[in-house]
Amino acid sequence: MFERMAERAVRPAGLGRRVVARAVDSLVLAAVAAAAAWPLVPAATAHLQAKVDAARVSGRTTTVWLLDGTIAGHLGLVLGAVLVFGILYEALPTARWGRTPGKKLLGVRVLATATLRPPTVGAALRRWLVYAFLGLPGSLWCLVDRPRRRAWHDRAAGTYVAR
Repeated sequence: MFERMAERAVRPAGLGRRVVARAVDSLVLAAVAAAAAWPLVPAATAHLQAKVDAARVSGRTTTVWLLDGTIAGHLGLVLGAVLVFGILYEALPTARWGRTPGKKLLGVRVLATATLRPPTVGAALRRWLVYAFLGLPGSLWCLVDRPRRRAWHDRAAGTYVAR
């Protein structure tokens, strides 16, 4: 009985608040990705131009692959920076306080469905990774999920977003 009373007291957050909070957090993550990629752009561009120039000089028709070991290494650096920042910005604050800066700004928080407290570090990390891989399609599930409006990343982590 106490669980049901507590559940009613912690209402699911509205979709508008969730979308805006996600947009804020995504903009911050995109800015970090751009900042990590920006210094690598000149080297990657020069590498690709050298490949194209070498193909032209050879005088024969050849395929120039844009993704090779050098470019993959640059992408790996950017992906690594995004992964580390994502853990520090999304997973750890979600586990500690139940919110990211975007969620705090919009007045929503992530709670474990079983305890109505912030999720564990493992659950918060799982929640963020599932969102990172499934993105918008996984998030749209909250449109049909009732009563808590849980998206796939919430279901994977055993969480929901509350107001």
